[in-house]
Amino acid sequence: MARPREFDEEQVLDAATRCFWARGYELTSVRDLVQHTGITSASLYNAFGDKRALYGRALDHYIESGIAERIRRCSLMAPRAGLAAFFDEPLERSISDPDHKGCMLINASLEVAPHDAGFREVVADALRRIEAFFLDRITAGQADGSVTRRLAPQDLAAHLLGTLMGLRTLSRVRPEPALLTALVQTALALLDDPATAETSAG
Repeated sequence: MARPREFDEEQVLDAATRCFWARGYELTSVRDLVQHTGITSASLYNAFGDKRALYGRALDHYIESGIAERIRRCSLMAPRAGLAAFFDEPLERSISDPDHKGCMLINASLEVAPHDAGFREVVADALRRIEAFFLDRITAGQADGSVTRRLAPQDLAAHLLGTLMGLRTLSRVRPEPALLTALVQTALALLDDPATAETSAG
């Protein structure tokens, strides 16, 4: 009869995710994972498989507990407000994180996705989910008048996705509040109808 596990799998996965997020896939050793999770290498392998399998679980955990959860929250808001709110958390993290970790998903897109077809599809799928959220909220905003109709919704969604990736990449090497805030504010300003903005200002 198998012995019950003597650790909380969710807590171990959280710790492994933080380790991979901080160091990346290649620089994270099994010794690092053992140190951060507090369990033996044998227990890690028995519970999660090899290092690649654990990284896959950690990346999925990051996507579902962070990005997907934020999409769900922001989807419940008014369209234009939800789009702005979606950027609040990554902008604040980009400015305040002392370790300049960036986004684990974006980091994966640069480190492992180009060389691993499996991870490339995981990353691409997550980015498509984000883009689909942008498109849904932009389309709803154009319908209720809170988002400009001057630009195609697909083009605006693609621009916001590029802005998000640029924000999190820049935050690794130039986490300057003015730079990152301007990047986000300018992208969001493209959502506004100039005529409406002028009327409000007047």
